[in-house]
Amino acid sequence: MNKRTVVKVGTSTLTYENGKINYRRLENLSKVLSDLQNSGEEIILVSSGAIAVGMGKIGLNKRPSENKKKQALAAIGQCELMFMYDKLFGEYNHSVAQILLTRYAVETEQKRQNVIKTLEELLKMGIIPIINENDTVAIDELDGNNFGDNDMLSAIVSGLISADRLIILTDIDGLYDSNPRTNPNAKKISIVENLSRDIFDMAAGSGSNRGTGGMITKLHAADYATKRGCDVYVVNGSDPDVLYDVFEGKNIGTLFPAKNN
Repeated sequence: MNKRTVVKVGTSTLTYENGKINYRRLENLSKVLSDLQNSGEEIILVSSGAIAVGMGKIGLNKRPSENKKKQALAAIGQCELMFMYDKLFGEYNHSVAQILLTRYAVETEQKRQNVIKTLEELLKMGIIPIINENDTVAIDELDGNNFGDNDMLSAIVSGLISADRLIILTDIDGLYDSNPRTNPNAKKISIVENLSRDIFDMAAGSGSNRGTGGMITKLHAADYATKRGCDVYVVNGSDPDVLYDVFEGKNIGTLFPAKNN
């Protein structure tokens, strides 16, 4: 049976500070994921970035606070984002499918099964599903109360399809014992066997101006996914080639090993 990997990419990884798409990084990510799919891996991509791309497209340089504006930006940006994914993956002979989810899509067993069956069929067809929070109709994530900038969404998807690993690409090298942006002596933690309260206390604060997540949402995602038998890696996504390092077992970023229930 093929191994399954969920890759979550954050807004800050996909875009520049002004919110416009980082085409070089997006193209490289598409190439690496296509190559991993060619190797026999089943790939599912959970991608943030719709609101930020919408901001860049209409020239906004600051994320709005009003939900109706964020919803409109998500509608604008999601089109652009999927257009680029379709074009770039197509250059490497892979087809993609868009799936927009809200928490209500997995709140009952029947709805969960519908999502699972769709994902299973797409994987069977060799299609790469690209999943995002449906920000245009759901305001929970916009308020910070739903999946958490897609971190928790990626963990839920990992559980639904019994993924072997979840790789969260972000703009930091992993979990540190203090904020590395303000403390030059901060030390990276390579492996976290137990997500204790002390570990959660290390992670606080929000993400960048272009996203809503931070390390705390990644810890909640890791807690959820590891309890469902999935290894979780939090790594710096500035160079998507880092995915090869993860697959080769190199000790980069922070690993949260799956729990053996």
